[in-house]
Amino acid sequence: MMNNLFSTFDPSTSMKLSTNWISMLLLTSIIPMKFWIKNSRIYNMMFIIMNVLNKELKMSLNNKSKEIIVMMLTLFMFILINNLMGLLPYIFTATSHMSVNMSMALPMWLSIMLFGWIKKTKMMLVHLTPLGTPEPLMPFMVMIEMISNMIRPISLSVRLTANMITGHLLMTLLETSMTINNTPVLLMQLVLMTFETAVAFIQAYVFMMLMTLYISEVNYDNT
Repeated sequence: MMNNLFSTFDPSTSMKLSTNWISMLLLTSIIPMKFWIKNSRIYNMMFIIMNVLNKELKMSLNNKSKEIIVMMLTLFMFILINNLMGLLPYIFTATSHMSVNMSMALPMWLSIMLFGWIKKTKMMLVHLTPLGTPEPLMPFMVMIEMISNMIRPISLSVRLTANMITGHLLMTLLETSMTINNTPVLLMQLVLMTFETAVAFIQAYVFMMLMTLYISEVNYDNT
Protein backbone atom coordinates (compact mmCIF):
# COMPACT_ATOMS: atom_id res chain seq x y z
CA MET A 1 0.00 0.00 0.00
CA MET A 2 1.04 3.63 -0.46
CA ASN A 3 2.90 5.24 2.41
CA ASN A 4 0.91 8.48 2.48
CA LEU A 5 -2.28 9.94 3.91
CA PHE A 6 -4.42 8.25 1.29
CA SER A 7 -3.04 4.76 1.91
CA THR A 8 -6.05 3.95 4.11
CA PHE A 9 -8.28 4.32 1.04
CA ASP A 10 -6.25 1.91 -1.08
CA PRO A 11 -8.34 -1.21 -1.84
CA SER A 12 -5.22 -3.25 -2.67
CA THR A 13 -3.39 -5.32 -0.08
CA SER A 14 0.17 -6.62 0.13
CA MET A 15 -0.81 -9.37 -2.31
CA LYS A 16 -1.60 -6.66 -4.91
CA LEU A 17 -5.21 -7.79 -4.95
CA SER A 18 -8.24 -5.62 -4.23
CA THR A 19 -9.33 -7.79 -1.32
CA ASN A 20 -10.23 -4.86 0.92
CA TRP A 21 -13.62 -4.72 -0.79
CA ILE A 22 -14.51 -7.86 1.18
CA SER A 23 -15.00 -5.58 4.19
CA MET A 24 -18.48 -4.80 2.84
CA LEU A 25 -19.40 -8.43 3.52
CA LEU A 26 -18.99 -7.78 7.26
CA LEU A 27 -22.55 -6.48 7.01
CA THR A 28 -23.74 -10.10 7.00
CA SER A 29 -22.23 -10.64 10.46
CA ILE A 30 -24.42 -7.88 11.93
CA ILE A 31 -27.84 -8.61 10.41
CA PRO A 32 -28.40 -12.15 11.87
CA MET A 33 -28.50 -10.78 15.44
CA LYS A 34 -32.29 -11.02 15.44
CA PHE A 35 -32.08 -14.83 15.46
CA TRP A 36 -30.70 -14.86 19.01
CA ILE A 37 -33.12 -15.59 21.86
CA LYS A 38 -32.48 -12.20 23.47
CA ASN A 39 -31.97 -9.11 21.37
CA SER A 40 -28.74 -7.20 21.86
CA ARG A 41 -28.50 -3.46 22.51
CA ILE A 42 -27.25 -2.88 18.98
CA TYR A 43 -30.26 -4.65 17.48
CA ASN A 44 -32.64 -2.70 19.73
CA MET A 45 -31.01 0.56 18.65
CA MET A 46 -31.29 -0.45 14.99
CA PHE A 47 -34.95 -1.34 15.51
CA ILE A 48 -35.67 2.10 17.00
CA ILE A 49 -33.87 3.87 14.14
CA MET A 50 -35.74 1.83 11.53
CA ASN A 51 -39.09 2.62 13.13
CA VAL A 52 -38.36 6.36 13.17
CA LEU A 53 -37.23 6.33 9.55
CA ASN A 54 -40.20 4.19 8.52
CA LYS A 55 -42.61 6.80 9.88
CA GLU A 56 -40.72 9.59 8.15
CA LEU A 57 -40.67 7.77 4.82
CA LYS A 58 -44.40 7.14 5.04
CA MET A 59 -44.91 10.90 5.27
CA SER A 60 -42.70 11.52 2.24
CA LEU A 61 -44.17 8.67 0.22
CA ASN A 62 -47.58 7.09 0.02
CA ASN A 63 -48.34 4.49 2.68
CA LYS A 64 -48.82 1.96 -0.14
CA SER A 65 -45.17 2.30 -1.20
CA LYS A 66 -43.97 -0.52 1.05
CA GLU A 67 -41.46 -1.79 -1.50
CA ILE A 68 -39.82 1.61 -1.85
CA ILE A 69 -39.72 2.11 1.92
CA VAL A 70 -38.00 -1.25 2.39
CA MET A 71 -35.50 -0.39 -0.35
CA MET A 72 -34.73 3.01 1.19
CA LEU A 73 -34.30 1.53 4.67
CA THR A 74 -31.96 -1.12 3.26
CA LEU A 75 -29.97 1.57 1.48
CA PHE A 76 -29.72 3.60 4.69
CA MET A 77 -28.51 0.66 6.77
CA PHE A 78 -25.97 -0.40 4.14
CA ILE A 79 -24.42 3.08 3.96
CA LEU A 80 -24.58 3.61 7.72
CA ILE A 81 -22.92 0.31 8.63
CA ASN A 82 -20.16 0.82 6.06
CA ASN A 83 -19.58 4.36 7.34
CA LEU A 84 -19.38 3.19 10.95
CA MET A 85 -17.14 0.23 10.12
CA GLY A 86 -14.74 2.64 8.44
CA LEU A 87 -14.17 4.31 11.82
CA LEU A 88 -12.79 1.09 13.28
CA PRO A 89 -9.04 0.41 13.09
CA TYR A 90 -7.72 -1.62 10.14
CA ILE A 91 -11.10 -1.79 8.39
CA PHE A 92 -11.41 -0.50 4.84
CA THR A 93 -13.94 2.30 4.21
CA ALA A 94 -15.88 1.33 1.09
CA THR A 95 -18.09 4.44 1.08
CA SER A 96 -15.03 6.68 0.68
CA HIS A 97 -14.78 5.55 -2.95
CA MET A 98 -16.72 7.14 -5.79
CA SER A 99 -17.10 3.77 -7.50
CA VAL A 100 -19.13 2.34 -4.61
CA ASN A 101 -21.25 5.43 -4.09
CA MET A 102 -21.87 5.88 -7.81
CA SER A 103 -22.88 2.23 -8.12
CA MET A 104 -25.66 2.96 -5.62
CA ALA A 105 -26.73 6.38 -6.89
CA LEU A 106 -26.57 5.92 -10.66
CA PRO A 107 -28.79 2.80 -11.10
CA MET A 108 -31.46 4.16 -8.76
CA TRP A 109 -31.45 7.60 -10.39
CA LEU A 110 -31.51 6.06 -13.87
CA SER A 111 -34.47 3.82 -13.01
CA ILE A 112 -36.35 6.82 -11.58
CA MET A 113 -35.71 8.87 -14.72
CA LEU A 114 -36.70 6.04 -17.06
CA PHE A 115 -39.90 5.41 -15.14
CA GLY A 116 -40.79 9.10 -15.09
CA TRP A 117 -40.12 9.84 -18.75
CA ILE A 118 -41.77 6.64 -20.03
CA LYS A 119 -44.84 6.52 -17.77
CA LYS A 120 -45.31 10.19 -16.85
CA THR A 121 -43.86 12.21 -19.69
CA LYS A 122 -46.18 15.21 -19.28
CA MET A 123 -45.45 15.51 -15.57
CA MET A 124 -41.69 15.34 -16.16
CA LEU A 125 -41.99 18.10 -18.75
CA VAL A 126 -43.97 20.21 -16.29
CA HIS A 127 -41.16 19.86 -13.73
CA LEU A 128 -38.75 21.45 -16.21
CA THR A 129 -40.57 24.79 -15.96
CA PRO A 130 -41.28 25.82 -12.34
CA LEU A 131 -44.57 27.56 -11.61
CA GLY A 132 -44.47 31.30 -12.19
CA THR A 133 -41.48 31.27 -14.54
CA PRO A 134 -41.60 34.20 -17.03
CA GLU A 135 -41.94 33.10 -20.65
CA PRO A 136 -38.60 34.61 -21.81
CA LEU A 137 -36.78 32.60 -19.13
CA MET A 138 -38.48 29.26 -19.85
CA PRO A 139 -35.83 27.96 -22.32
CA PHE A 140 -33.07 28.75 -19.83
CA MET A 141 -35.01 27.14 -16.96
CA VAL A 142 -35.48 23.97 -19.01
CA MET A 143 -31.73 23.77 -19.60
CA ILE A 144 -30.95 24.46 -15.93
CA GLU A 145 -33.45 21.85 -14.70
CA MET A 146 -32.16 19.24 -17.14
CA ILE A 147 -28.56 19.82 -16.05
CA SER A 148 -29.53 19.71 -12.37
CA ASN A 149 -31.33 16.40 -12.94
CA MET A 150 -28.36 14.91 -14.77
CA ILE A 151 -25.82 15.76 -12.06
CA ARG A 152 -27.92 14.34 -9.22
CA PRO A 153 -26.10 10.97 -8.99
CA ILE A 154 -22.76 12.76 -9.19
CA SER A 155 -23.67 15.17 -6.38
CA LEU A 156 -24.90 12.31 -4.19
CA SER A 157 -21.70 10.34 -4.72
CA VAL A 158 -19.34 13.29 -4.33
CA ARG A 159 -21.05 14.45 -1.12
CA LEU A 160 -20.75 11.06 0.56
CA THR A 161 -17.20 10.46 -0.70
CA ALA A 162 -15.91 13.89 0.32
CA ASN A 163 -17.36 13.70 3.83
CA MET A 164 -15.92 10.25 4.46
CA ILE A 165 -12.47 11.13 3.13
CA THR A 166 -12.23 14.45 5.00
CA GLY A 167 -12.94 12.95 8.42
CA HIS A 168 -10.52 10.06 7.95
CA LEU A 169 -7.75 12.39 6.80
CA LEU A 170 -8.20 14.61 9.85
CA MET A 171 -8.03 11.62 12.18
CA THR A 172 -4.93 10.33 10.39
CA LEU A 173 -3.19 13.69 10.75
CA LEU A 174 -3.96 13.79 14.47
CA GLU A 175 -2.75 10.23 14.98
CA THR A 176 0.63 11.00 13.41
CA SER A 177 1.22 13.82 15.92
CA MET A 178 -0.29 12.03 18.93
CA THR A 179 1.81 10.78 21.82
CA ILE A 180 0.86 8.91 24.97
CA ASN A 181 1.17 11.98 27.22
CA ASN A 182 -0.43 14.42 24.79
CA THR A 183 -3.78 14.90 26.51
CA PRO A 184 -5.10 17.77 24.32
CA VAL A 185 -4.57 15.71 21.17
CA LEU A 186 -6.31 12.72 22.76
CA LEU A 187 -9.30 14.88 23.67
CA MET A 188 -9.35 16.35 20.18
CA GLN A 189 -9.26 12.85 18.72
CA LEU A 190 -12.19 11.82 20.91
CA VAL A 191 -14.21 14.86 19.83
CA LEU A 192 -13.38 14.21 16.18
CA MET A 193 -14.38 10.54 16.55
CA THR A 194 -17.74 11.60 17.99
CA PHE A 195 -18.16 14.10 15.17
CA GLU A 196 -17.34 11.45 12.55
CA THR A 197 -19.90 9.09 14.06
CA ALA A 198 -22.53 11.81 13.71
CA VAL A 199 -21.41 12.46 10.13
CA ALA A 200 -21.80 8.75 9.35
CA PHE A 201 -25.44 8.87 10.46
CA ILE A 202 -26.14 12.21 8.77
CA GLN A 203 -24.64 11.24 5.41
CA ALA A 204 -26.56 7.95 5.30
CA TYR A 205 -29.75 9.84 6.16
CA VAL A 206 -29.12 12.57 3.56
CA PHE A 207 -28.40 10.00 0.83
CA MET A 208 -31.59 8.10 1.63
CA MET A 209 -33.84 11.17 1.91
CA LEU A 210 -32.56 12.76 -1.31
CA MET A 211 -33.18 9.52 -3.18
CA THR A 212 -36.65 9.38 -1.60
CA LEU A 213 -37.27 12.94 -2.77
CA TYR A 214 -36.30 12.02 -6.32
CA ILE A 215 -38.72 9.09 -6.21
CA SER A 216 -41.55 11.23 -4.85
CA GLU A 217 -41.07 13.69 -7.72
CA VAL A 218 -42.22 11.11 -10.27
CA ASN A 219 -45.35 10.42 -8.18
CA TYR A 220 -44.72 6.68 -8.08
CA ASP A 221 -47.97 5.52 -6.49
CA ASN A 222 -50.49 7.31 -8.63
CA THR A 223 -49.91 5.09 -11.63
